[in-house]
Amino acid sequence: MTSPAPLEASPTGLNWSGNVRYASTGVVQPPDLAGVQEAVAGAAAAGTRVRALGSRHSFSTVADTDGLHLSTRGLGTRVEVDADGLAAVPSGATYAEVAAQLHAAGRALHNMGSLPHISVAGACATGTHGSGDGNGALATAVRGLELVTASGEVVRLDADHPDLPGAAVSLGALGVVTRLWLATEPAYDVAQTVWTDVPADALADEIEAVMGSGHSVSVFDDLRDPSVVSAVFVKQRVDGRADLAPVLAGRPSAAGPVHPVPGIDPAPATEQGGVSGPWHERLPHFRAEFVPSVGEELQTEYFVPRAAIREARAALAEVADQVAPVLMVHELRTVAADELWLSGAHGRDTVAIHFTWRPEPGPVGEAVRLLERVLAPYDPRAHWGKVAGGTVPRCDPAGAARFAVLRDRLDPGRAFGNAFLDAELDSLAAAQSST
Repeated sequence: MTSPAPLEASPTGLNWSGNVRYASTGVVQPPDLAGVQEAVAGAAAAGTRVRALGSRHSFSTVADTDGLHLSTRGLGTRVEVDADGLAAVPSGATYAEVAAQLHAAGRALHNMGSLPHISVAGACATGTHGSGDGNGALATAVRGLELVTASGEVVRLDADHPDLPGAAVSLGALGVVTRLWLATEPAYDVAQTVWTDVPADALADEIEAVMGSGHSVSVFDDLRDPSVVSAVFVKQRVDGRADLAPVLAGRPSAAGPVHPVPGIDPAPATEQGGVSGPWHERLPHFRAEFVPSVGEELQTEYFVPRAAIREARAALAEVADQVAPVLMVHELRTVAADELWLSGAHGRDTVAIHFTWRPEPGPVGEAVRLLERVLAPYDPRAHWGKVAGGTVPRCDPAGAARFAVLRDRLDPGRAFGNAFLDAELDSLAAAQSST
């Protein structure tokens, strides 16, 4: 079989937000699994590194390579659901594509990310999340995966395989993931309601109750007015509504649709106003047919223990006036603890502290370094796929050390490595080994 020609010449282009120009020599998109095997093995044999290229929604260089980018979009988007509700999903499919098929089959995922536009494999590989006190990150739905190693061998890890907690969030460092098996449940409906200009002091007093007011809850604030919080988005399952926090229950909800970023046209936002609808049309913040979020932006996210939510919010308030000028919006959401070695929520219930920035790398860099200083007492972890200042680890060092052993076994030649992984993973594993 002849290897497919590159889709693009070097440079391969930009990531979604335009802040990363990929350094790869080209992109290939094999039409089937055999083509992926041949492309990977051929590149590795020639000493060329390979990285899987997803939907390009990372703001860091986690997906970059000085070798070959390989897209798995050629493997299709068709989802197959077995009698037990286990869904076999091609790795290049987006959550929007997968969710529509699952819903048509009467099935659902436990949660969705803010953006339905992201690829399933990419979101899982970077520990990207949905939100909600009882909801694990998207990768916690993974019950198996298939990947191609540097030799071209196909490796499948099932639900009971001891390596799956390391491979579900793997940053593409073990091989090219070609298929995942996701746990599903019966389809359900969700109603989304938004409250705007919520009194900041009352919200602070009830923050745990606010975050538990729905299946998925997001608190948005542009940090420009310390007396109010811009908006609280509550997504409640119709089959199991939670009790609203008093600060929300005692005030009217927004009269019309609201964009998560203050002042932006709300047309791209998923339906609000308490109107129930299918899970996949309410859990994301944005509709699949629109450009997600703002588009021209940068993003940063830190994960801290949920028990520190009050202290972390107070620390952020102290630097709000320094951060606000370059900020579009700040978001709080919660994530349940998991056992995935490289996950931001590994081993602890978590609050995700997210920032959507204006596309100004210099000022954003200064703001990020400031945030890392004030969050340092709360054991923060930085999101793998987002802008960070380099002083905060991206995962639990113990998890990184376990992952290093798995990586040495599956990719001893570092065929799937890059400079980002060398800096982040190897330093964490070394620090853990020295303790």
